[in-house]
Amino acid sequence: MKRERLHNFYSGKVQGVGFRYSVKQVAAGFEVTGTIKNLTDGRVELEAEGTKNELVEFMQAIRDSDVGGMIRGEQTSWSEAKNDFRGFEIIR
Repeated sequence: MKRERLHNFYSGKVQGVGFRYSVKQVAAGFEVTGTIKNLTDGRVELEAEGTKNELVEFMQAIRDSDVGGMIRGEQTSWSEAKNDFRGFEIIR
């Protein structure tokens, strides 16, 4: 199946609440690779690769998780996978 790349910015109360760690735990249940990091403007940036269906389900699982209620906005874009991730990591 064709792999794609998801680039998503989360806004809301998404820093200082364990958001990145929760997303990493959610990622363990999916066939995705990628990174998640805090940005200086208060948003969190997610980049992930997998099949489109897996990535869509992954994003929904994030919304359905304990930290999903902290999300106030999402800005999502899609592109072709670059296959440059190994596992799923939190960038500090």
